[in-house]
Amino acid sequence: MTETIHMLRASAIILALLAWIALPVAAQTGTVEEILVHGHALEGNLDGNDVERSVFVYLPPSYSASPDRHYPVAYLLHGYGLRAARWMTLFDVEGAANRAFAALDTTREMIVVSPSTYTIYDGSMYSNSVTAGNWEDFIADDLVAYIDSHYRTIVDRMSRGLAGHSMGGYGTMRIGMKRPDVFSALYPMAACCMMEWGEPSEALATAGTYKTREDVVALRYPNKGQFARAAAWSPNPSRPPFFADLPMEDGVARPEIQAKWIANSIIPMLGQYTRNLQKYTAIQFDVGTEDNLITVNNQLDAAMTEAGIAHIYLTFPGDHNNKVSERIEQHVLPFFAEHLAFE
Repeated sequence: MTETIHMLRASAIILALLAWIALPVAAQTGTVEEILVHGHALEGNLDGNDVERSVFVYLPPSYSASPDRHYPVAYLLHGYGLRAARWMTLFDVEGAANRAFAALDTTREMIVVSPSTYTIYDGSMYSNSVTAGNWEDFIADDLVAYIDSHYRTIVDRMSRGLAGHSMGGYGTMRIGMKRPDVFSALYPMAACCMMEWGEPSEALATAGTYKTREDVVALRYPNKGQFARAAAWSPNPSRPPFFADLPMEDGVARPEIQAKWIANSIIPMLGQYTRNLQKYTAIQFDVGTEDNLITVNNQLDAAMTEAGIAHIYLTFPGDHNNKVSERIEQHVLPFFAEHLAFE
């Protein structure tokens, strides 16, 4: 009897162990840190935009357990109207990264960095400007230097990728064009601002009626967006309180200011920076078929093809915002896992 009881207990233990072994192993997850990075390139900006910038750093699952390992970095730029904190939650960037790396080989994990570029006019346009601040330099110089000096990165352009959505897609192309010395792969998502010339509109027609910065700060898009563009692309330190020129004044178009906006548009810039874009290991971009930016992204595809810039262009069923997290998980991070250099 006693022997039978012992056998039953042993069998129960074995069955329990087998059941435990059969349980699915929970996927490991990364961690996110919010830090402040001082923007030397932003010092003295006339808009008074904060030079201490919030930055979210995603560290992959293996980071803490592998103290001798160094990682590539994917920099993700958010769109207009967002701060980095909202970008991280709205599009579940942390979850997208966890799912992406769970599906990839652990040797392809990377650090993911998202800086906040929100300004008094809701967006920096990722441009250098005495009025808004030198945002190109903040991303390519200040931010990259800080991340390389505070985290275990692979300090080489071949191990850095740049991506972004909407205004962040514009920033990806703009900064990418100018700084192939810093980045080696680009992935703009639903990029805006392919051809901006200050076309007469209700938003521009009323822009000149505002007299104080407080009036403009209280506006919403698209009215406020005109001032974000002007601060970035047509700064004028001698014209307070906005320190910028608008492409329409008193209902009359100003061709000299429109020309500045055109010069800061992606497609006109291609001719100037073709050779730089040809230095990239890989360029891929996408847009939803229901996104109102699909036409200008089609034009970008055609312009890059004509210029001999190697790239991949993808479209997918979706609008401007509804597939961002999915695209980061299934396309952007796997793209960098394929094209960035690892240890």
